[in-house]
Amino acid sequence: MAASYIRARRVCGRFVVCSKACNGQALALHPGSRFYWLGRHLQEKSPESLKVGKTALSVAFVLGGTLGLYHTIRHYLQQEQHRAEQQDTKTPSAGLSLTLYQYKTCPFCSKVRAFLDFHSLPYEIVEVNPVLRKEIKFSNYRKVPILIGDDGEKVQINDSSVIISAIKTYLLSRHRNLTQVISYYPEMKSKNENGKEVVEYNNKYWVMLEDQDENQFYPTKEARKEEMKWRKWVDDWLVHLISPNVYRTPGEALESFDYIVREGKFGTLEGFFAKYFGAAAMFFVSKRLKSRHNLHDDVRQDLYKAVDQWMAAIGKHRPFMGGELPNLADLAVYGVLRVMEGLKAFDDMMANTKVKTWYKRMEENIQKGQMVKQ
Repeated sequence: MAASYIRARRVCGRFVVCSKACNGQALALHPGSRFYWLGRHLQEKSPESLKVGKTALSVAFVLGGTLGLYHTIRHYLQQEQHRAEQQDTKTPSAGLSLTLYQYKTCPFCSKVRAFLDFHSLPYEIVEVNPVLRKEIKFSNYRKVPILIGDDGEKVQINDSSVIISAIKTYLLSRHRNLTQVISYYPEMKSKNENGKEVVEYNNKYWVMLEDQDENQFYPTKEARKEEMKWRKWVDDWLVHLISPNVYRTPGEALESFDYIVREGKFGTLEGFFAKYFGAAAMFFVSKRLKSRHNLHDDVRQDLYKAVDQWMAAIGKHRPFMGGELPNLADLAVYGVLRVMEGLKAFDDMMANTKVKTWYKRMEENIQKGQMVKQ
């Protein structure tokens, strides 16, 4: 900014600086500010001093602008570096192919898709017929999601949280193949109080890092513990609030099944029965779920409380629980909440909680990953 473009004058007892660069608008210089005393110097000194003062003020503006630009660029580069560190240390196409067997409207499947999309990993989707499930007849594990990974040897990975932990571990591993990685998450079988066999997995929330990588991806032990705690909270609590809320009333149940049938893999007759009989059945099932999980009569209140609890855990000073970029807990929460999009429960949640800004940020980051993948 040329020195001749700057002048100082007194307005209502305060010094102001006027500049052609700001269309002659006056910038108030309050007593105590460094520019206030510079304004006094410009008015009270000799013409020679005034010229020096104008030059000094010009330099101050130029340096201030340059410093601001420097910090902006530095912040951007740090953010991009952090994104690169959080992305794959192996390129997504480096000999790994993935096939996801899913129901599109399943919250556990949505979690996995959010993770894969954020990490820009290409994958094929096989939509499973929820009635016959013939698409997964090859598997003794009869639930979804199932992920088939092939990096030279085919491996089946079950359970959404195991899928996410295992693939993240694989991406960060220097020398381990997928078969080795899966061995870190052994299957455990037991029977519940009703005598039904239950399958669980050891270490399902652990990302197995080598010592030299741990500090890079988890700067503190608390960061790792926090991520694991909230991933478990998603599976143990948040996901159980979805059905009671989307099937809360007969009208909402019908709306939900209309969406499920439209997005799922149903035949014409199957779709008709699923929509009307399924909606009626799930309305009553949601009542049992409400009792099982000790929910309020108005289950929206439990949903609002859980979502605001999540937002309070993130706090006001970071955009995501992972900091500048989402971590695995962010992706899990987003994936589960996303299945309600287009339904009344989702609109009510957006209107009555503090989640909206975070959710929009998550959308943007998922979209960036998808664009890279394409």
